[in-house]
Amino acid sequence: MQINLTGHHVDITDSLRNYVNEKMEKLERHFDKVSNTHVILSVDKNEQKAEATVHMSGNDIFAEAHEADMYASIDAMVAKLDRQVKKHKEKITNHLHHKNVPTPTPEIED
Repeated sequence: MQINLTGHHVDITDSLRNYVNEKMEKLERHFDKVSNTHVILSVDKNEQKAEATVHMSGNDIFAEAHEADMYASIDAMVAKLDRQVKKHKEKITNHLHHKNVPTPTPEIED
């Protein structure tokens, strides 16, 4: 998975970059069809904001979180993305499962 990390009014330090990479690996464990992710970290006055767009097969998902601490906002954002990825994966597996189930044919008795 390719992760593009951008900072608005904040310097992206190595520790922030490593933290985001570590947290985003969690998504890839749940759904391996993630192609790339764009994460934007920004600071507005006293509010730290993290937002991400995840491109995966069949869908793009977006999440954002606002917290007082940047690390907390990254955690909240990843938690939102994780829920959405799990929901997307369940939807795909349910649709694929229902396609392969043979429909029962009614038995005609003489």
